[in-house]
Amino acid sequence: MPLRSMTGFGRFQQDDGNVVQTWEIRSVNSRFLDLKWKLPPQARNMEARFEKIVRRFASRGRVELSLNLQFRAESGVSFDAAQASAMLDALKSFASSRGDIFEVDYMTLLHVSPLWTSAVDRDDDELFAPLAAGLEAALADWNESRETEAEALARDLEGRFGRMAEWISAIEERAPDIKTARFEQVRERLSDMLGSLGGELDENRFLQEVVIMADKLDVTEELTRLHSHLLRLASLMESGEDAGRRLDFTLQESFREINTCGNKIQDAQISRIVVDCKNELEKCREQVQNLE
Repeated sequence: MPLRSMTGFGRFQQDDGNVVQTWEIRSVNSRFLDLKWKLPPQARNMEARFEKIVRRFASRGRVELSLNLQFRAESGVSFDAAQASAMLDALKSFASSRGDIFEVDYMTLLHVSPLWTSAVDRDDDELFAPLAAGLEAALADWNESRETEAEALARDLEGRFGRMAEWISAIEERAPDIKTARFEQVRERLSDMLGSLGGELDENRFLQEVVIMADKLDVTEELTRLHSHLLRLASLMESGEDAGRRLDFTLQESFREINTCGNKIQDAQISRIVVDCKNELEKCREQVQNLE
């Protein structure tokens, strides 16, 4: 399934000689699929069937769907001339039997509803079939615009993912040096402090403290998960299916891991990288809010 934005526009118009149908579809992002219909009276009872069609094309977003129908004058209203003639003949015969003169007032026929059939009275199935086909064509056009929008978002996101991968590798490269420097720093401070008190550094005790400190400073697991999350993000971009929600969740997990790295390693250079990563992750989350 291709990656799609929740923002898009689609349109379809068709004139079959009797009816001109015009579908327009507009959408923005939303957590769920929220459909807003603007249908003419002739199609309002078809809304439930139309919704089933839409759900084949979309899973999320606030979608406004409008339909305009224009009926040809000759096809919009039909008159049952045979029935009218039979009625007039019966009335003429009735008047003659009573010795009355029968004069036809054709205007009264306008008020005889059984003689008239409008487009509103057309069989639902007869009208629904072309409208359903038109809706599908409009939805296909709408999806095409959403895919074009998603392609631009994907290029932007892929660039950001690439930058974060480089920054994470930089943390990975610098982290061991920071641990070594921190160990030496602690050793020097302890030696100086004990020396001023006339004591000596207990190497065994120091090694025990180093093990505890090494565990606190170790970000190997966090960095491994971050690399895994970046691979997951790239995979979700390719699959496209329910990508918006999955990308958002994975970005949240990435934010948690990079934040842990910043808390564990108190280093100015890494702190700057962590801040940059957080900023990129926030921008990515803003972007994926628009993906279906």
